[in-house]
Amino acid sequence: MDIKQLNHLLQLSEAGSFTRAAKRLNLAQPALSQSIKRLESELGVTLVNRSQGMADRQLTLTAEGQLLLGHARSIVQQLEQAKQQIRAMANLTRGEVRIAVPGMLGSFYLPSRLMAFRHRYPDLKLSLFEGGTRDALRMLEQEEVDIAVITAQDLKPEFDSCLLVRQQMVVAMGQEHPLVQQSSVSLEDFFEHELVMFKPGYFHREWILGRAKELNKQPNIAFETNLINLIKQVVSQGFAITSVLEMVINERDNIVARPFSPPVYLDLHISWKKDRPVSLADRAFVDFLLESR
Repeated sequence: MDIKQLNHLLQLSEAGSFTRAAKRLNLAQPALSQSIKRLESELGVTLVNRSQGMADRQLTLTAEGQLLLGHARSIVQQLEQAKQQIRAMANLTRGEVRIAVPGMLGSFYLPSRLMAFRHRYPDLKLSLFEGGTRDALRMLEQEEVDIAVITAQDLKPEFDSCLLVRQQMVVAMGQEHPLVQQSSVSLEDFFEHELVMFKPGYFHREWILGRAKELNKQPNIAFETNLINLIKQVVSQGFAITSVLEMVINERDNIVARPFSPPVYLDLHISWKKDRPVSLADRAFVDFLLESR
């Protein structure tokens, strides 16, 4: 049994005769008759009351034919819906992009790009999951998202990826902080001051704690929060310093940014799993981000 045979039965029921059904299907009548006979032979039942259609009267189906007809209608309809949805996805008029991104990127890098992508593809749905870099990596590994922005250190052989952005990590401090007098800040000097940091699960925290361990320093973490705007308020009011991506600081923040000495850069990659097909919507989103870097 195949979809073509089910469609033949459906058309035969609606037309009421082999002659009219064959014309609808653009088939020779003997070909249609043979198709129905093969279906009956496979199922071991009679589907059509043939004697009723001999004098061009309305042909009817047997009880078995009526039962199969109900399934045929449902199957043919579902197949047509599937075709329409696939065509819509191919034309980028339907689909969803699920992406996990680190908090700083989600707040300061992506908003304008997301709006521009939405303007170009208004029928695509965007589902953005914002959190720590470890959250983004976990969601990608567990296939809770299709795409994730992760650090270069998190790249694995099972991922495909492209470099999305390279940003300098800077020391952020209030305008009256003593380190403002320096053109750059060493890690040793950085760890001499109270810090406001992201909670566990963020690459920045892991990186800072890793450097402290290498230098045998105990970082003085005075505040912990994942709210970037709160971190900026704490810094601007001089209560602590922190390290963020350079993109986070703007002129209105009353915050001074100084590079580390030596400079530190963070490479962020847009990634997806090799063994999972990337949808056309996902591909369009990746290409859009890469062209707007």
